[in-house]
Amino acid sequence: MPAPIDTAPLIDWTEIGPGATLAQCDWLDAARSLGAGTIDLVYVDPPFNTGATKRGEAGAFGDRWPTLDDFVSWLRDRLEATVPLLKPTGSLLLHLDWRTSHRARMVLDELLGEDRFVNHLIWTYGLGGSSPRRFARKHDDILFYCVDPDAYWFEPPMVPATSRRMAGQLKKATDVLDIPSLNNQAKERVGWPTQKPLQLLEMLIGACCPPDGVVFDPCCGSGTTLVAGRTLGRRVIGSDIDAKAIGVATERLTSLPRTPS
Repeated sequence: MPAPIDTAPLIDWTEIGPGATLAQCDWLDAARSLGAGTIDLVYVDPPFNTGATKRGEAGAFGDRWPTLDDFVSWLRDRLEATVPLLKPTGSLLLHLDWRTSHRARMVLDELLGEDRFVNHLIWTYGLGGSSPRRFARKHDDILFYCVDPDAYWFEPPMVPATSRRMAGQLKKATDVLDIPSLNNQAKERVGWPTQKPLQLLEMLIGACCPPDGVVFDPCCGSGTTLVAGRTLGRRVIGSDIDAKAIGVATERLTSLPRTPS
């Protein structure tokens, strides 16, 4: 059970098997209820401010703010409450896209410092439409920041080499992560409109959270971060404001094989 801090909101945190904790609440309230310096990795995939309602078989949510400044203010408040949760060896991964990642990077530079920037990761996924008026948009942005540039934990992920010289060997992954998004026939798909692939989250968690670490996802949606974390043996804490999302995440976690805490 996460340790509450003084003046923290009263959150109904629920243990979902060993090593996993969930709550239905806003990101801001979840962050304010957790203890400072207790988290190894924050991964957050918030709404992107697309201006649309995201719909899937398992649920839907509105993804719009009156202005970009309103969205940035919403994001800043939550990041400001989240940064103190990180251990000195901790890191933060913020998953956005072309609409807001440029503004989010400025916010993180202010909150953490420009020297805490580690990578601007590109997740390229291939699916999606195209336009006769621009290059096809086929990637998301993941901003990688640390608390201490000399102390943050990192284990370079290894991927299959593509060159003829290194055929059959592994190499360190670059900052461009070429991982397919989930198609309609994907076995792991649960119907959440913005569900990310387990392969992506397993790579990020394996690289940025130590084996005995704690991962916090305050906009957990269908729970992919939590499932990936538990599969890798990390402890996970998740929250989402949407009751249907919490229901889907709970079902996925409870159906996992038991993993050591």
